Parts: sequence; C-alpha cells; structure tokens
Amino acid sequence: MKINFTLKELRLKETFSIAYGNYNKRDALLIQLSHQNCKGYGECVAIDYYHIDLQNFVLKLKEIQTQIEAQKIIHPKAFFQFLLNLNLHPFLLSALDCAYWDLFGKLENKNFIELNQLPSENLVESSITISVGEIEKQIQKIEKSSWNTFKVKCKGLDKKNVEKLLLLNKNMALDSNASFTDEDCVWLQENDEVQKFSYLEQPRPIDHYKILKKEGFANWMADEDCQNLDSLEELIPYYKSVNIKLMKCGGLTPALEMIKKARELNYKIMIGCMTESTVGISAGCVLTGLVDYADLDGANLVSNDYATGNFVENGKIMLSQKPGLGIELK
Repeated sequence: MKINFTLKELRLKETFSIAYGNYNKRDALLIQLSHQNCKGYGECVAIDYYHIDLQNFVLKLKEIQTQIEAQKIIHPKAFFQFLLNLNLHPFLLSALDCAYWDLFGKLENKNFIELNQLPSENLVESSITISVGEIEKQIQKIEKSSWNTFKVKCKGLDKKNVEKLLLLNKNMALDSNASFTDEDCVWLQENDEVQKFSYLEQPRPIDHYKILKKEGFANWMADEDCQNLDSLEELIPYYKSVNIKLMKCGGLTPALEMIKKARELNYKIMIGCMTESTVGISAGCVLTGLVDYADLDGANLVSNDYATGNFVENGKIMLSQKPGLGIELK
C-alpha cells in the first residue's frame, strides 16, 4: 500500500460567518491510499477553534509513512486498530480511516453501505447553513433557497429575531456556536414556541452545559461537547441530541460505534460536517440512513471542489453507488 498526501485550499463561495469568526477559505489535507490500481481518499481541514495545524499532520504522516505502507490489506476495522497505536489526532485519524474504507471498498468492488449492510433508502435531508448576519438578510436567503431544511447561525440571542424566524414556518434549526448565555438558555428551554426549531446546537462553550435541561422545550444538540464515545453517557441529563462529525470522533469506524451507542441511550443523532470538499462529504453521506438529521452542506459552500462522489443536491443525499466511498478526483 502506498500513501500520498497534499495540502489544498478550499475557497468558499461567500464569506462563512459564525460566532467564532468569518472565513473565506479553509485549508485541507487530502490523503490518498493506493494499492494495485485502486485509490482511496480521505480529508481533514484546518479549523482554528479546534487548533488544527496541518503542517504538524504532514510531519506526522512522514514519520509513520513506512509503517502504513508496510501494512497488508486487512479489514478496515482491523486497520483502524493499527491506526489507534500510532497516537494520531482525531482529525488525521479520520482522514486515514475514511481513505482506507474508500480503498478497501474499491478493492472488494463493494460500496461502504454494502460492506456494512446499512440502510440507503428514505435518507434524511441535509440542512443548508445560513451564516450570521442581519436577520432580514438571513430571512431573504431562506425564502430564496431551493433547500427545505435550514441551520441558522447566530451570535448571541436576540429574542425578536427568534420570533421572526419562527414566523417563517420552515424546517429550521438554530446554531449559536457556543455564544448563548446561561440566561439565554433558560429562556429558550422554558419557551414552548422554541420546540418548533428542529434542534438548538451547542448553546454554551465546551463543558458549560449544566444549565441545560433535557426535559425543557429546546431540543439541545451537543456539538463541541460531544467529541467521542466517552462523551455520550455524561451528557444524558442535558442534551436530547448529538452531532457526530467524522473528524471529531476519528472517522467512519468510530462513528458507527457512536451511532450505535447514541441510539441505545435514546439520543437523536445528526451526521454533521465541517467546511469540506466532496471527499469529506462523501464519507458523511453513507451514514445518513442511520440518523435523524444531516448537516452535510460543506461541499456546497466551496467554489473549487476537487472531487466527485456522494453529494447533496438541494438537501437531498445522492449516493453514487460506486465502490468504496465513490470518491474520484476531478
């Protein structure tokens, strides 16, 4: 098996504004694993609020390259166990795990859904993200959109804006990216109108969730608070829903375990994404038959996508049916 890796720049179609900041591009690390005539692809991106340094990832890949290339082709779950011994950051672990699933499926001539016997019918629709901005502009974007499901970003709570959004009568979620106060959270979970939002994501900074009450009207969804399998038990009294992102948890292999455990604990589950190309989004799409919500619009926000595969069209998940994760570079 051979490994290649390349740093890429993803340019965004328009400024992506969230409570953490404004972004016009994302740097990405593309990993290619190849064997015989097949190539598998995985990706991770630099997210500033996760303190991701892709240059460090490149140095790590150079350090472990001979170990990876010495590996025989084994089942992806066994390959993941090998990766766990290499002490990798979850973002880098995810890129390698997804690339290997893509390669393995292509070698076996089976797609990920066939290999794992997953459902692929009646998939949930993905939301499209509406950046932080003036409420009138946000409403205009929603009303003009051909998508049916929306995630509206906000920075802090404006109760009048909440009322205006609810009047639209759309399938809509609210994501404050940890910018709500304790008082905001109390108001939201005690306001019965708030249950019209499909969910309210990551209201407070990491580990500040004790103010949240699961039995309130708000369907609180953990994002940064829910990093991996170990997070799920402790969040039970506070969150009804969890956002599972492949880069956070370390890839498709641990995501399958997280989904299973979250189901056992009666969480509602979302497959989410960062701002990614179709390489990253293709991996997320294959899990949408297992979840309640999807937020996989990352590649739709990018102007220079460098891959094809599974994709999202006006919110609908379109599975390529090709082997592996169906990823090909343009």
